[in-house]
Amino acid sequence: MTGGIVTVASGVMNPLIGKLTTLMGDEYKKFKGVRKQASFLEKELSAMNAALQKLELIDEIDPTVKDWRDHVREMSYDMENCIDDFMRQSRADDAKGGFIKKTARRIKKMRERLRIADRMEELKTLALEANARRQRYNIDDWKPTTSTVAFDPRVRAVYQEADTLVGIDGPREEVATILMDAQKKLKVVSIVGFGGLGKTTLAKQVYDKIGSLFDCKAFFSVSQRPDMTELLNNFQWKLGMRDPDTSRTRKVDDIIEELRQHLKEKRYLIVVDDVWDQPTWNTIKCAFPEDINGSRVVVTTRVEDVAAAACQNDGEGIYKMKPLSEQNSRMLLLNRVFGSKNDCLPQLKEVMAEILNKCHGLPLAVITIASLLANKETSRKGWESIRDSLGTQLATNPTLEEMKSILNLSYMHLPAHLRACFLYFGMYPEDREIGRDDLVRQWIAEGLVSNLDGHDLEDVGRSYFNELINRSMIQPVMICNEEVVSCRVHDMMLDLILSRCDEDNFVSVGYNYNDMARLHCNKYKVRRLSLSSVASRGATYAPTIDICLSQVRSFTLFWTRLPSLLLFKYLRVLRIEEKSQGQETTLDLTAIGQLFLLRYLHVTVSCYVQLPAKFEGLVYLETLDMPRAQLKSTPSDIAQLPQLSYLDIRMEKFMCEYGDGLSMKEVNSVKWLYYEDNELASLSNPFPHLEEFISAPRWIFCRVPVWMGGLNCLRILELRVMEASTQDVNLLGELPSLVVLWLMALNIPKERVRLGTGLFPVLKSLTFSAMEGVGAYLGFKAGAMPNLRDLKISTWGERAVPVGLEHLLRLEKIVLDGARTGDAIVSAFRDALSAHPNHPFVRTAF
Repeated sequence: MTGGIVTVASGVMNPLIGKLTTLMGDEYKKFKGVRKQASFLEKELSAMNAALQKLELIDEIDPTVKDWRDHVREMSYDMENCIDDFMRQSRADDAKGGFIKKTARRIKKMRERLRIADRMEELKTLALEANARRQRYNIDDWKPTTSTVAFDPRVRAVYQEADTLVGIDGPREEVATILMDAQKKLKVVSIVGFGGLGKTTLAKQVYDKIGSLFDCKAFFSVSQRPDMTELLNNFQWKLGMRDPDTSRTRKVDDIIEELRQHLKEKRYLIVVDDVWDQPTWNTIKCAFPEDINGSRVVVTTRVEDVAAAACQNDGEGIYKMKPLSEQNSRMLLLNRVFGSKNDCLPQLKEVMAEILNKCHGLPLAVITIASLLANKETSRKGWESIRDSLGTQLATNPTLEEMKSILNLSYMHLPAHLRACFLYFGMYPEDREIGRDDLVRQWIAEGLVSNLDGHDLEDVGRSYFNELINRSMIQPVMICNEEVVSCRVHDMMLDLILSRCDEDNFVSVGYNYNDMARLHCNKYKVRRLSLSSVASRGATYAPTIDICLSQVRSFTLFWTRLPSLLLFKYLRVLRIEEKSQGQETTLDLTAIGQLFLLRYLHVTVSCYVQLPAKFEGLVYLETLDMPRAQLKSTPSDIAQLPQLSYLDIRMEKFMCEYGDGLSMKEVNSVKWLYYEDNELASLSNPFPHLEEFISAPRWIFCRVPVWMGGLNCLRILELRVMEASTQDVNLLGELPSLVVLWLMALNIPKERVRLGTGLFPVLKSLTFSAMEGVGAYLGFKAGAMPNLRDLKISTWGERAVPVGLEHLLRLEKIVLDGARTGDAIVSAFRDALSAHPNHPFVRTAF
């Protein structure tokens, strides 16, 4: 990435200055006129950028100054587009070919070159005017009222350990008592209260407490404007009825009938989280058979009418959330800031009480403010600055707008590089579970991640993600090997994000006709666009309202029609999730090769996808992520994409055509490749830089392929084999970077494998599955798997316990798949671990 990062206030000013510096280098010395203009612009923009950096972290500024800042920000985007056009033209001029072809190409491009030259003259004039305004408004004299606070490494430790809930015991027992009465009929209990009071947390605690008493259970979330087909498909998946289905071809009535049949004659516990209106509940409740098996349903909602309707106006079935008491609020804040529920410096007690009074017992508010305090110096003055910033309006009534004021304060305390990353969540609809690594790749493609010397960009991006988690700006969802790998944005946080995006023209969203009409009349050009019909109950955006797409840098499409790709001239990020194209069965992406600047392409559709014959124009493409798409053909130059670092596709003939000749420098992940065993197993070393390998369920090797022994970068491996010999296991054990191993073997040799020192040096999680005999097969010597924490093995028909479990010194948990609590094998494992120094927890999974 050339130059600095993209920020909210300055736009692309930092990378733009870097590109202008590049134009002044030897590579473009033959373009003397352009180099001269680039030198002039670089000096003018550098002066303005210095002023922008001072304004970056100021929230309340004079309207005139804000207008200048916004004007310069938008001008930077237009300038970068012009520079990119020039660089593309110069690249085309240098392309290979004979004299006649080169001459024809240059004549053809001459008009475009003249257009670019005229545009640069216009931008030069705009730059002069903007700099004159800067001097006229004395913008250089503005002083930031807040400063960037250095990240304290103690904060991460605080939040990793701050998982003890405060004030939950009483409410959990109350709700559980209401649910577990003697009534045999279906009973619905509603938990109702203001957003941020902890309704979902309470429901999850109750669910975990009593869930084992039911035959089946599920916990799923609704949203403000749910798509019922997708919602009920997700409900079925949570019940283990089927894999996630996003085809949207099934009718709601059919799904409900399947759910009723599945739940019939079972004692079930269902939590329906965050229901916003009665029509949604009236549809969902049809899936619940009204039996006499003692089944229970818990509904969480912010709307009292919905709570009453769910309980059929039974007042005893409604639990109204209460704010935290003063004592519990204090305990929660202290635990978040200091890691102790009672540890507070005497000089801070008074100001802490004043801060808590403004939070009104709202857990989300307390947690948010605690995140700010944890990043402040522990002085009275530092805490008073936080208190004074909250605003006097919070002292009277905690309404939604007041809560946004608290959340906005958290946003204002983010450093510039995190603000842009945080606002990028506006590209996603509400209640979306967002994968960390996929999000980081989008940040990188958009230029939001700093290119620190000696650091991998993805590692830097993950640190940004972790910092947002630590600051309680986003909520962790999935945790794997002590890392948060997916997150969700709280509804109120998303409201704040969209409000800030609209103010700073960072992300534009289009859910309906009114949204598109608003964008059409917008003062500024659309730079990042998210279109979705999910939020508008399936209605696609109105094609009659035309908005200019040529300036869009990121485009995300959820369940709606895809505009022509030729409209997106400067697109960097393209994300398509299950489109709606009427009766068409193919998504046409043949024009994708015209998107010169494209860096990230993600397509999640279940239909066929048509790609171009060649990718030759995509010289910057880093991510090609099409995990479920059925490709009609593969571009012939896919193996020669110079910047490709992430590949996730499924294509039957791909490995046959390209497997041995794949020459990509960094292929981090190849998933869902559906091939026969003899095709892939016979390759020499097709992916030397692979970090993650996940085999499809039907993809079974005879043995562990020999080439896997050369995957020195491999961190995650999911593999299915016909037989796992001692040689195979030792081969995997020598992989230096392997952290997670999921191995299924259909047959187990009679000879026991003894794992000793030197094998699996960094492995933290091992899942070993077979039809039978795992316990008798596995054995551990002293020094084996020194970092293993989680062990899951199948126990179907098992009578033996692996020898040497006491040598797994860091073991914390064992899951026995196929065992029940009272089975003899469970007791045998617990006996074998009774003397283990770490006292691992033994859990069953049947």
